[in-house]
Amino acid sequence: MYIAIIDVEPLQDYQLILTFENGEKRIFDMKPYMNRGIFKELKDEKIFRSVRVSFDSIEWSNQADIDPEVLYEDSVVYKYR
Repeated sequence: MYIAIIDVEPLQDYQLILTFENGEKRIFDMKPYMNRGIFKELKDEKIFRSVRVSFDSIEWSNQADIDPEVLYEDSVVYKYR
C-alpha cells in the first residue's frame, strides 16, 4: 500500500511518529535498521533528530531515506497518550 507521509516527529529510543496522507498516525521503530549502511550514522542523536518530510517520504541530513511503503507496513498504529 502506498500512502505518502505528510509529517514526521522524532521520539526517544529511535522511534518516529509518522503522519500519513490518509490522516493515520503510526510509530516506526528505527532500531532494527541502526546497524545497516548509512543508517549507522543515525546513532548520532543530532542526525537522527534532523529527520524531515521529503517529497512523499522522510529523509535525514545525511541523505538516508526509507521507502514510504516500508514505513507504513513496518509501523504500528500510534495510540495517543
